[in-house]
Amino acid sequence: MKKMERDTVFYKKLFELMIPIMLQNLMLALVAVADAFMLGGVDQNYMSAVSLATQIQFIQNMFLTAATASLGILGAQYWGKGDLKTLDDIFCMALRLCGLVSVVFFAACMFIPKYLMILFTNESVLIGYGVDYLRIAAFSYLLTGISQCYLVIMKTSEHAKTTAIISSFTVCINILLNAVFIYGWFGIAPMGVKGAALATLISRILELVISVVISYMPGYIYPKLADLFRRNRQLALDFRKCALPLLGASLFWGIGFTSYSSFMGHLGVDAAAANSVAAVVRDIICCLSAGISSAAGIMVGNELGSGNLEKGKTYGIRLLKISLVCGIVMSLLMCAVAPFILRFVNLSPQAASYLKGMFVVIAVYMIGRAINDVTMNGIFASGGDTMFDFYSLAVCMWGIAIPLAIAGTYYFHWPVVVVYACTCIDEVGKLPWVLIHFRKYKWVKDLTR
Repeated sequence: MKKMERDTVFYKKLFELMIPIMLQNLMLALVAVADAFMLGGVDQNYMSAVSLATQIQFIQNMFLTAATASLGILGAQYWGKGDLKTLDDIFCMALRLCGLVSVVFFAACMFIPKYLMILFTNESVLIGYGVDYLRIAAFSYLLTGISQCYLVIMKTSEHAKTTAIISSFTVCINILLNAVFIYGWFGIAPMGVKGAALATLISRILELVISVVISYMPGYIYPKLADLFRRNRQLALDFRKCALPLLGASLFWGIGFTSYSSFMGHLGVDAAAANSVAAVVRDIICCLSAGISSAAGIMVGNELGSGNLEKGKTYGIRLLKISLVCGIVMSLLMCAVAPFILRFVNLSPQAASYLKGMFVVIAVYMIGRAINDVTMNGIFASGGDTMFDFYSLAVCMWGIAIPLAIAGTYYFHWPVVVVYACTCIDEVGKLPWVLIHFRKYKWVKDLTR
């Protein structure tokens, strides 16, 4: 054990994976920051409407996550085993599923955007701006799933740095185009929310084109067109065993998390605006735990797939300890940045007051979020232990957090910050259950054939 504690290979690989993935997540979160601050600088309602409208893509990502996470889980184990043929088959399977999901969400945003917005707010001004955004952003939703598959397979095959470079480049383009289209730089007429949607679309096109071109370079994996629609029954069964619990958990979490924005939207424009800023700040800080979580899934999965079960177990235990440190760091970081955000954000006095209280709640929430993220999405998933997340969401989110938030919003009319705290209680509530399940070591499994 002492030798393992001095294992520099572990920490070297952790940082090689974690830092690029964290940077990639951070750059993606910065798009939301740019949208929020640029649109908020023009009109608070622009920012609130786009924040609510992008919940549609958030729901789409829940479906895509089931496919891409299964690609990551099985891909990490087969990469560790050195079976590239099976890895290619899994890649093609994920591309088919993500393409189908993307088409469905594109059609919904194009043809029924008003009804989608009504799910999140009853404010007519927010609905109108949201519809304008969705009709253009719908085309980007066609591309998102495909590009995510390419980025996941790159991370799985030890090219995490490449994904960070691609994401950083496209995010910079997105932010620049945001300024051009929202504010009307270089003689272009200001486009408001339509400009933010157009900037997102162009950056998504670039992301997909670059990912496809790079995949044909030596050392990278690209889908064989002849195998793209060929079905491997046994592999499809393995994929389904991973994907279905992940899909259930993603939908449970995604719809529940989206309903939180709906609660804030029904508490008024000030509550919606404060929640928009709080969500962006929370997502940026959570990039740290997301990076460690993705690295954990790949590292533990590689060891399990190569048959090193004991080493994979040791890696998991160490990563659990790291997740606690990560949670404390994230909480302290939230406390440090809150005063600066409150000073520079352009909100009404009432919305700013709500945001201040939300930041206090998030500081506590961060510890539970970090541990759960690394443990469930990284360690448990690496060994195919995906049902636990579904059960925990059913109890903690749908059995506790959502009923409390509904009661506070529609029946008892609790203060906005109290309702917001209800929406965050599930991450803390999961902790004892997660730690007990971890010690059962059901996640220590080799999934390869």
